[in-house]
Amino acid sequence: MQKFDVFETSLQEDREQLLNLVKERALEFRDVTLTSGKKSNYYFDGKQVTLYSKGACLLSKIILHKIKEDNVQALGGLTIGADPIVGAVAAMAYPLGFDFKTFIVRKEAKEHGKQRNIEGPLVNSGERVVIVEDVITTGGSVLKAVDAVHEAGGNVIKVVPLVDRREGGTENIESLNIEVDPVFTAQDFGIRVE
Repeated sequence: MQKFDVFETSLQEDREQLLNLVKERALEFRDVTLTSGKKSNYYFDGKQVTLYSKGACLLSKIILHKIKEDNVQALGGLTIGADPIVGAVAAMAYPLGFDFKTFIVRKEAKEHGKQRNIEGPLVNSGERVVIVEDVITTGGSVLKAVDAVHEAGGNVIKVVPLVDRREGGTENIESLNIEVDPVFTAQDFGIRVE
């Protein structure tokens, strides 16, 4: 087994390694119907990277770099695309000097127990929140998470997806005055977006 030192590589090296992992593990060229209902001839299966130990580690380091100046108090996203990212970032954050809470937004509030829409520590009024996601197409999943955070009183300041397909989602999110800062876009993989 190859040893991987989280502090050994530069941000550029991490990004190059992650790009290669996405190409090798997550990018498929085939006809597919996306969650948004759109048809496409390519597909990013982000969980093939976010649920892989090296991919989770690299992505977490990059996300933490992207939010280091944002005074973040909470980070989360909509289940299930965000789940592995949230867990990996939570594990990596503290050793790298960050201290914030993480959460998962349910697709629907539970009908039993605490009947929560957000699982994890409560998002409090005015807290600065980052939303993470594996892939953005139209932004629907991210917007559900944003709505849940806003209902709780939180202030979503940034969205960081692994891949932005550049198919309208960023514009939908940015129309709410929320910055979108993707790790990669479709163009990073040589995919032309019209």
